[in-house]
Amino acid sequence: MKIAQVAPLFESVPPKLYGGTERIVSYLTEELVRMGHEVTLFASMDSVTRARLEGVCPGALRLDPLVKDPLAHHVLMLERVFSMADSFDLVHFHIDYIHFPMARRMNTAHVTTLHGRLDLPDLKPLYREFKDMPLVSISNDQRGPLPWANWKATIYHGLPEDLYRPSFKPGKYLAFLGRISPEKRPDRAIEIAKRAGIPLRIAAKIDQADRAYFEDKIRPLLNHPLIEFIGEVSDSEKNDFLARALGLLFPIDWPEPFGLVMIESMACATPVIAYGMGSVPEVMTEGVTGFIVTNMDQAVNAVKRLWSLDRQACRRIFEKRFTSKRMARDYVKLYQNLAYARLRPRLAA
Repeated sequence: MKIAQVAPLFESVPPKLYGGTERIVSYLTEELVRMGHEVTLFASMDSVTRARLEGVCPGALRLDPLVKDPLAHHVLMLERVFSMADSFDLVHFHIDYIHFPMARRMNTAHVTTLHGRLDLPDLKPLYREFKDMPLVSISNDQRGPLPWANWKATIYHGLPEDLYRPSFKPGKYLAFLGRISPEKRPDRAIEIAKRAGIPLRIAAKIDQADRAYFEDKIRPLLNHPLIEFIGEVSDSEKNDFLARALGLLFPIDWPEPFGLVMIESMACATPVIAYGMGSVPEVMTEGVTGFIVTNMDQAVNAVKRLWSLDRQACRRIFEKRFTSKRMARDYVKLYQNLAYARLRPRLAA
């Protein structure tokens, strides 16, 4: 198939540091190329891919201090996408809803994977207007606020099977990986570690929007001998960071659409302690890949039980459920169905 992947421009594909959506776009794109499909990736020019790259802006927008209006760059990208749309069998969007008015009027089959939260009140009238747009959810729970939307599939994220080297020996510290923000609850992670008496290492990005939260709420908690703040880490650093940990803390306080860090940890054979919100019950296998908890006492108790888990079983669950090969196969099946549905009326005529 001739497939276009349309990525956000905030990060490169794959991202240099933090960036969940762009990372998944990269894994999917490279796997589709490996399968023999002809793939065009619309992304920033500093992206690295075996697909044909249609570079839109010189580099990741988040890392460019001169960029003041990211929307302008995305509109330019959409103009290029739609001018080339007839050359593709299917266009796969990963940029929320900005393309909806134009996609509604294009002849080429298309689908949009929604990577973010959908429980914001502003979104309901928008998705009701565009209820014809074919959508993919990244967990079943993500669909909750918009159950009437035009969902075509739920396709869980996947990682290349050889991306991370697992370690089957439990480490001596707890890990927190991702982003410093109120909904990710790094304060909970710190409290869990302190009450369990286990060191905690925090490898996390701080967005400008969350800078005040970090300074006011989190920085004062870092002055403790068990707590170490590392900052953002690269992919190579992430492997050692996760694989050498006793467990990953994922104490979220929001309807997490997927939680990529959970399967990254599983790939490293490191179990997860997660609060059971959003996608967590779908992604986690209780008592195998870690423990699902609902409060602080349960979380602290779960830390004491991490040594009882079989880290090889944790890795096996990842290989069975969350590889990029499985993700790409699921998407190709959907692509074929959507492309055929768009072509069928013309064949009938």
